[in-house]
Amino acid sequence: MYEDVLIPTDGSDGTRQSITHGLTIAKQFDATIHALSIVPEGPLGTLQNDAAAPAAHRAVERVEAEAERADVGIETAVEQGVPHEEILAYADEHDIDMIVMGTQGRTGLDRVLVGSVTERVVRMADVPVVTVRFTDDIRIEDADEAERIARETLAAESSSVEAEEITTLEDPHRTSASWIVPFETDAGTVHVHVDALTGEARVARRE
Repeated sequence: MYEDVLIPTDGSDGTRQSITHGLTIAKQFDATIHALSIVPEGPLGTLQNDAAAPAAHRAVERVEAEAERADVGIETAVEQGVPHEEILAYADEHDIDMIVMGTQGRTGLDRVLVGSVTERVVRMADVPVVTVRFTDDIRIEDADEAERIARETLAAESSSVEAEEITTLEDPHRTSASWIVPFETDAGTVHVHVDALTGEARVARRE
């Protein structure tokens, strides 16, 4: 019934539930997930900044990591344009069977914009659109706290290293309600994902 499921994501807290829901649907129907992030332009182009494109790539990478954990096929894309137009165009070009979207963004204006994008997609899409409301409260809001949890988790895996001796590659960043904390170790680059809702952490290594 569903072979290709599209999850538009901006990396905000509001997309967390839609990612989980989309992966559940894809798993049930043995479908492929398409993770799409848009760098906005047009009437809202003033919202763009140097961080917009990297944030968009991190957003789809987060979905990719979750899909691989769930053993679900994944394709990712980052486009630039008017968000609802790019989502609809992608759905048409890739024969998408279902779109799964969050109804809220981060806070304030972002929340209004994400809600507005979802509303337009629901009204204009030729395929079913499943909307998922974000209702969970963020528990880990501070980057330092996320780094502390990540250090302790990584140190617990190896008795040969102390938490305070681990070198960070860059500041932690949060996407889809998870903190990603990169470290440099003797074994190579290591990313620790800290769930901002529960405080739970897991180690994900990169070659």
